Amino acid sequence: MPFLGQDWRSPGQSWVKTEKGWKKTTADEKNNNNNVSVESFCKAEKEECFNKENLLLSLSFDMSAKKRKKDQMNNNTKVPYFHRENWIYVHKGSTKERHGYCTLGEAFNRLDFCSAIKDTRRFNYVVRLLELIAKSQLPSLSGVAQKNYMNILERVVQKVLDDQQNVRPIKELLQTLYVSLCGLVQDMGKSVLVGNINTWLHRMENILQWQQQLDNIQINRPTSTGMTLTDLPVSLQLNIMQRLTDGKDLVSLGQVCPELGGLTEDRLLWKRLCQYHFTDRQIRKRLMVSDKGQLEWKKMYFKLSRCYPHREQYSDTLHFCTHCHILFWKDTNHPCTANNPDSCTMSLYPQDFINLFNF
Repeated sequence: MPFLGQDWRSPGQSWVKTEKGWKKTTADEKNNNNNVSVESFCKAEKEECFNKENLLLSLSFDMSAKKRKKDQMNNNTKVPYFHRENWIYVHKGSTKERHGYCTLGEAFNRLDFCSAIKDTRRFNYVVRLLELIAKSQLPSLSGVAQKNYMNILERVVQKVLDDQQNVRPIKELLQTLYVSLCGLVQDMGKSVLVGNINTWLHRMENILQWQQQLDNIQINRPTSTGMTLTDLPVSLQLNIMQRLTDGKDLVSLGQVCPELGGLTEDRLLWKRLCQYHFTDRQIRKRLMVSDKGQLEWKKMYFKLSRCYPHREQYSDTLHFCTHCHILFWKDTNHPCTANNPDSCTMSLYPQDFINLFNF
């Protein structure tokens, strides 16, 4: 076996293993070989560093692209992340069969509210529910439920802009929500709202834009030359006005023309409005008598409206089965009613719906 170190019999030479076998090399050849190996090593290091830099740049680009896509989806998405179910099971505690409990946010996510706003019978019900959530229940919703709330609200506004109907209730809803958010945003950091404060500021800007769009609505007069409301007999006009359940709508109708304005001042109309929305005891506490000794029913109505809530009336509501604890829409069957038509169900007003989850 050859000597692997410096050979004392041949100073300046050393044995090097090559492809053809062992070979003697001088110091100069060794230095040249070392320089070549160093250069090749440096070149390899540079190529590796270059590849690493390219890899890091591609990874950072992918991460930034994914982040921009995620932010865009969070801020600009129009697709709500919830199931469209006709009924859900409301469980208030853990059992052997079920773990956890159903919250207001979960019910808001899973029930089909997007289709409900397209139904004329359910539109006012959903709007009232959105208003109650805006007043006090918005912080109790999860992040996904809060996003779905804003998505549903945007669809409601778009429907009003397209149909040019129910403008006043939606303007009141937006104003209530904006006032609530002004107070909640100031408490950001106290776990009041879920998400970045900039996201909520952007949503508040959207609310202001929606309010501006609703203010700019111009309802065009129909082009038909047929019979109008004022062409009907006075008795029929009064009969139609008696179908209105909101005094503000009656005032708006009276501003159309002087003839209708005179009919909307009828005392019997306002008396029926007061008796429809308020009890006799409430009316007796707010009596207002004119100089002629007559009751001022119109003034009493607006005074009572500031003190007591109005009577709510909806064409379609959510129902709750006390037997199987299923929450469902009125015209939707659930397993209990399919098997037992005589099951006990009760209609839920919007406030009752929220109280169902306060436990």
